[in-house]
Amino acid sequence: MTSTTDRTADTAAAVADVLKMPGPRPARPTALSTSLSFGWRALLKIKHVPEQLFDVTMFPIMFTLMFTYLFGGALAGSTSAYVQFLLPGILVQTVVMITMYTGLTLNKDIEKGVFDRFRSLPIWRPSPLVGALLGDVVRYTIASIIVLILGLVLGFRPDGGLVGVVASIGLLLLFSFSLSWIWTMFAMLMRTEQAVMGVSMFILFPLTFASNIFVDPATMPGWLQAFVGVNPISKLVTSIRGLMAGTVEMADLAVVFGWCAGFIVIFGPLTMRLYNRKS
Repeated sequence: MTSTTDRTADTAAAVADVLKMPGPRPARPTALSTSLSFGWRALLKIKHVPEQLFDVTMFPIMFTLMFTYLFGGALAGSTSAYVQFLLPGILVQTVVMITMYTGLTLNKDIEKGVFDRFRSLPIWRPSPLVGALLGDVVRYTIASIIVLILGLVLGFRPDGGLVGVVASIGLLLLFSFSLSWIWTMFAMLMRTEQAVMGVSMFILFPLTFASNIFVDPATMPGWLQAFVGVNPISKLVTSIRGLMAGTVEMADLAVVFGWCAGFIVIFGPLTMRLYNRKS
């Protein structure tokens, strides 16, 4: 009996030695590191389900070709002339339209209970949401590059050069990241991903089509011109056209930066409040 007790005590001591930390406790992960980790998780999901890239590969090609060849001759006399006006706008429409998939993906994770596990981790609270948005920035970049390459093939020539193109993509990615906070809020509010998509499309369609993407607003009725004039998508398109042409106005850039800040300041806290209430 004594030998059995001794062996049990020795085993317990051995287990305690194994479980004992060999050094100081690891430092708590930073907000940046955890956000990047969740961003990498979003990219790994694309690796395992490459069909998720369909919207950032086929949609840009389809939109660019369709609008160029459908409207180019009627609106500008030739497709080569119209693509100079259209491409910055179609670039904005393509990327902005796919931002809604951020909300769809998050809603699916929430419904599966994945975010319940994330909330139990000792990490910066918003990092799962920020990481998901950072992962989507890669998707936006892929879509932007596809549109630009196709535009160059069709005859688009940006007078602003490489600097103007890179600055345009950077501004578009910033705006899309900021806008995505709206869809994350809907992901928290809606019960199904179909509902998130429905509301997102209801908002995005008027913003993208009632803008200066396809035509000059001067040809529109006065009441529609008033809406286009305050539409954040129109401001973004104007700034990107200016950057690509080398004639950007700082006032236009300031307005776009203001919209970006407003989206984050308003919808970021609202999203986090809804996120915390779900715990």
